Amino acid sequence: MTTFDERERAFENKFQHDQDLLFRIRARRDRLAGLWAANLLGLTGAEADAYVRQIIEADIGAVGPHDIRDRLAADLHAKGIDISDHRVERELVSLLEVARQQVHAE
Repeated sequence: MTTFDERERAFENKFQHDQDLLFRIRARRDRLAGLWAANLLGLTGAEADAYVRQIIEADIGAVGPHDIRDRLAADLHAKGIDISDHRVERELVSLLEVARQQVHAE
């Protein structure tokens, strides 16, 4: 194997590792966001767990970057909770950093 092939393989491995890490961080962020929203919605126990799973699954199937924000905002608005999309977005950004720290600490 040539040095070029070794470097190419190393870059491919790093890319795969980075993608796996990003997936884990996003899934953790989605879990935290689901718990945050469930608390605002007054959900507890099994209802909260089911809601969190729905949020995680919604992000996995989502195409755009704002799908989770829109879903959370819509769910909160449907329950009469007055919250702006900007506030939800700020919470997602904050939770992304928390998720990143948690995943790196594992």
